[in-house]
Amino acid sequence: MHKIKDILLNTKPTFSFEFFPPKTEEAERKFKLSLLDLKRLKPDFVSITYGAGGSTKEKTEALVIEIQNQDLLVSMAHLTCIGSSKEEIGFLLNQYKKANIQNIMALRGDLPKNKDIHLVNDFRYAYELIQWIKLQYNDFFSIGAACYPEKHPEAKTLKEDIEYLKLKVDSGADFLITQLFYDNDKFYLFRDMARKMGIHVPIIAGIMPITNYQQIQKFTQMVQCHIPKNLEKLIEKYKDSQEDLLKVSIEYSIQQCEDLINNDIDGIHFYTLNQSNATYLILSELKKIYQKNLNLYE
Repeated sequence: MHKIKDILLNTKPTFSFEFFPPKTEEAERKFKLSLLDLKRLKPDFVSITYGAGGSTKEKTEALVIEIQNQDLLVSMAHLTCIGSSKEEIGFLLNQYKKANIQNIMALRGDLPKNKDIHLVNDFRYAYELIQWIKLQYNDFFSIGAACYPEKHPEAKTLKEDIEYLKLKVDSGADFLITQLFYDNDKFYLFRDMARKMGIHVPIIAGIMPITNYQQIQKFTQMVQCHIPKNLEKLIEKYKDSQEDLLKVSIEYSIQQCEDLINNDIDGIHFYTLNQSNATYLILSELKKIYQKNLNLYE
């Protein structure tokens, strides 16, 4: 079973990991060690990011194929369409089809900084990419799309953002993966609104354990992510101690994931940042708690 949409029909909750293509030999060595470590937890699938403007296109392709064929893990390739032609996208998708990579995370990608409309070529929005993939490849690919529990930074309201999200689903998205979030109440509000507005595909929660104070400040500002007061106090208290920060972060993430599982989450997708320690500890603890229910490696 290689299609994520089929896995989601038979497994709940799913557990998956996101990685990005390493840029240096040392980074590649660390990545391979992290992958080897996390592979022991038997994820339902792994995804590989694409880089801004498709900057890691060749590396993403090579890594996705290697992980599925050599590491025997179901793999999903991220694909951004902004600034790409149909010919470029089609060539890449044909390569994936030849390699039997059947899962695509279809994304718009970041707009050019000068927002020159002439640079966007054949696709301006993710739903256009999704429509085109469905039209060209029928049901060969299982297509994922991004969603934002606290709305996309460019959207005026959460309702407006969900209306656009429904357009992605109606265009053929089989499942959704959220941007990172730390406040489950905001996720539940988003999920309830999405269901009421006719979105019924699985919604996978994106979780990023906090491993670095400066890094999390950058990420949360970039995606306008709310940090609950209790977590904010912990981060500030332990920001100068990497060891203590990691400890309280792991405890918080475990509690967050427990709550999500208890509230019928379809899946949990860990943004690993190519590091295994935090994610491994969190998922290992969840395994102990839900051993009877989770299909995890013994």
